[in-house]
Amino acid sequence: MKINIQRASEITSFSIDIENATLLEVLTYIKTKIDSSLAFSSGCRSGVCGSCAMRVNGKEVLACAYKVQEDDLIEPLRNAPIVRDLVVDMQKSYAFNKVAKAWQTTLNEEKIQTLHVSPQQAQINELQSDCILCGSCYSACPVYSVNPEFIGPFALTRAWRYVSDARQNDVEKTIGAVQEKGIYDCTLCGECIPVCPQNIAPKQDIVMLKNKSGVLGYMDPNFASSFGGFDLSF
Repeated sequence: MKINIQRASEITSFSIDIENATLLEVLTYIKTKIDSSLAFSSGCRSGVCGSCAMRVNGKEVLACAYKVQEDDLIEPLRNAPIVRDLVVDMQKSYAFNKVAKAWQTTLNEEKIQTLHVSPQQAQINELQSDCILCGSCYSACPVYSVNPEFIGPFALTRAWRYVSDARQNDVEKTIGAVQEKGIYDCTLCGECIPVCPQNIAPKQDIVMLKNKSGVLGYMDPNFASSFGGFDLSF
């Protein structure tokens, strides 16, 4: 079997003698048996840590879950600086979680004593809690590719995860944080959905954030500008 790996500005082909193997197994074989200089990231080997995300034939996958096919083209994730070969630097993307204030705020003692979270309330954001920050959605996002300051899919998904949490103490602060270069910059193209290994739909979470923003009195600035920049609030 032959696979092709994008390394710097050239594609290197490798012939391997392994059948029915995951991409991570193949990459490990190449590194240990053929070319020790090959660089890639991996961690849990179980589809949990997200560190082995890369692209195969133009689509984002986890190397530990993807089964290699003849003549596959393996590339690093897009929209992130390449460190070497298939390793990219995700620090900028991770930093958007801070920009979006995507975390649980501290609850006061009185709220802790009285709050009861029902099973139905817990299920609202159960899926979003499964995000592994693999970066596949950022790699696939056409908005992030042209606007590197766009808060981006997984940070906005995490923002909705906490905004929708019945235990959250300061929803308004998180909603305010995702207005600029955030929810209204998303075109809702849906490219982030098929590449998510956890079956999360960031597009839908962004729609929910927009709805919540409307309830809190925010307006799409693009909509306002279409009316000549007039203040349309009432």
